Amino acid sequence: MSRILTGDRPTGALHLGHYFGTLANRVRLQRGGHEVFVVIADYQVISDRDRPGDLDQTVSGLVLDYLGCGLDPDETVIFPHSAVPALNQLLLPFLSLVSMGELLRNPTVKEEISLAGRSTVSGLMFTYPVHQAADVLFCQADLVPVGRDQLPHLELTRSIARRFNDRYGQVFPLPDALLGEAPVLAGLDGRKMGKSLGNGIALADPQDLVAAKIRAARTDSEREVTYEPGRRPHVANLLRIAGLCARREPEDVAAQIGSGGALALKDVVTQAVCEFLAPIQERRAAFAPEDVRRVLSHGTAIANDVAERTLHEVRAAMGMTYRHIARRAAAGCVTVEA
Repeated sequence: MSRILTGDRPTGALHLGHYFGTLANRVRLQRGGHEVFVVIADYQVISDRDRPGDLDQTVSGLVLDYLGCGLDPDETVIFPHSAVPALNQLLLPFLSLVSMGELLRNPTVKEEISLAGRSTVSGLMFTYPVHQAADVLFCQADLVPVGRDQLPHLELTRSIARRFNDRYGQVFPLPDALLGEAPVLAGLDGRKMGKSLGNGIALADPQDLVAAKIRAARTDSEREVTYEPGRRPHVANLLRIAGLCARREPEDVAAQIGSGGALALKDVVTQAVCEFLAPIQERRAAFAPEDVRRVLSHGTAIANDVAERTLHEVRAAMGMTYRHIARRAAAGCVTVEA
């Protein structure tokens, strides 16, 4: 069985793009008996913004979404990486293994810098993919469910693991990517569905809000509904969303609607999405705030234990396990003897 690492930045509510891009894979892998670690990357929230926002509420919402989608905290480790000090200590040796050129060329970093709309960005933004490597490698994961836009990050993670192993000895596996059935799902405005873009359907959206969002989605003026992604991208995207939610091919959905036009298309999409979300939201509503706290406490304890073991291996490989520190630390002092 594989050890899986995946996660999310707590910058907003999870949406359909997250579900079909990675959440469904997480649940499937958990049910297949794999070890699944889900990191809530809270430190990375401040990579492109001045303040982290209401993290307590956002993180709680993420956990509830995970539980609603079927992740079981008795089988899946859910934790915020800010609560795992040993994980974050891996950032320093990992930074020594990459060049500034590699960080500047990373396409996801360039995209995030562009979306931030700033003339300058923080150093944390540039180290973002290296921090992601620490998230993946702290638990020595060998499989990472990702969206297609995250593949460059994973390739850098593999490079860091390979370089560390070449320089210091074998410690880390080289994790592979696992793409979801809809690796990049477009939002209702045609751009990639994103938390910060406000163009997605959140997993917790009530039916009236789902209907309002879909009514406002872009289509075109043709009466006959056909699935032609190249010529009719906005119509095709709505058909694809309906198809994913209803487990049907988008061509079949289009044939059902026929000459019904945009209004009928949006009615069909709304029904498919609401029926898909109903069981997720029902499970989500069954959990209370104290359940969220228990989930995070349990997951953080496991993550800390794993991270400390990995950090010990890293220090040993680098020759940084100083015997005098270990001996005197047991006596309550960490001064190195000459």
